[in-house]
Amino acid sequence: MLWFKKQPKDVQAGERDIIVPAELTLPFDINLFQQHLTHLKHVAEQDAGLEAYIASLQAKQHLFEATLNPAAIDNLTLEKIEVLLELVFTARRRVFPVVQRMGEQQAAGAIKALLYGDGLLVDRMQAFVDALSVDAGEDKESQKNAAKVRRAVFDFAAEMLHFTDLVKYPLMTRWVWDQSTVSGALREFIRGNDHMAEIPLGSSPEMFEGTRKWLVEQISEQGIYKDVPLWVDLVLAEAYATYFRSMAEGMLSADFGRSGGPEEHVKKFLGIDTMRRSGRSRVLKDAEDRVIGN
Repeated sequence: MLWFKKQPKDVQAGERDIIVPAELTLPFDINLFQQHLTHLKHVAEQDAGLEAYIASLQAKQHLFEATLNPAAIDNLTLEKIEVLLELVFTARRRVFPVVQRMGEQQAAGAIKALLYGDGLLVDRMQAFVDALSVDAGEDKESQKNAAKVRRAVFDFAAEMLHFTDLVKYPLMTRWVWDQSTVSGALREFIRGNDHMAEIPLGSSPEMFEGTRKWLVEQISEQGIYKDVPLWVDLVLAEAYATYFRSMAEGMLSADFGRSGGPEEHVKKFLGIDTMRRSGRSRVLKDAEDRVIGN
């Protein structure tokens, strides 16, 4: 985080969760970055415009920060958690039933420990995933569903960290990079990735921060110096939307249904997609909601 805004050495020493950017294990391609940035601008122009996208992300950040800052987090309720999940596309359909079963007090405690507890960041994230896990059961379907829930819980944790402090925490969701499936937005910045069986980026916070640093440098070269963390998120979302469209059967294809062009994909990955006209929450709460879709 320190490359966003340099801090005096005495302040750095007392800072928690300092994430030192790692060196890239593979070279990222500046021309591919330029293609994604150009396409992002084109996609936004066909919609509400980049300023509207930035404003929507700012509103999301303000909501997370207001709900989860140290002075407010002790007042966290199930209703507030539902509002947050509404803005996390990959988690809104799978996490809330687990939160309900945990109960308000225990769920709020798990979120507080994730954001402000002791221990290393990776350990706190793993503890959060473990706390919100479901019984895998013995049959394959139950095990598959439990794995999906764990992945969704991880994404929820990553988004809470990022949107409560945009500068300190890079966006570490699976759609940005998932080493276990070798998929995500980051591969779209690597020339010749289609022919690579292995892309050893890893999954550490330092890796995410290192890739974010590279993206910040490229964005700065474009003369963009305002809202840079949000520009990084937008470029990543556009890159993954490109990857998603190239896959006949993408990991999230069932969630998208038949609707949505490139602009909707970008907004959905970032959780700023249009809400239902009825105003009804898209957060899945019980089996009855499953027939409605996303």
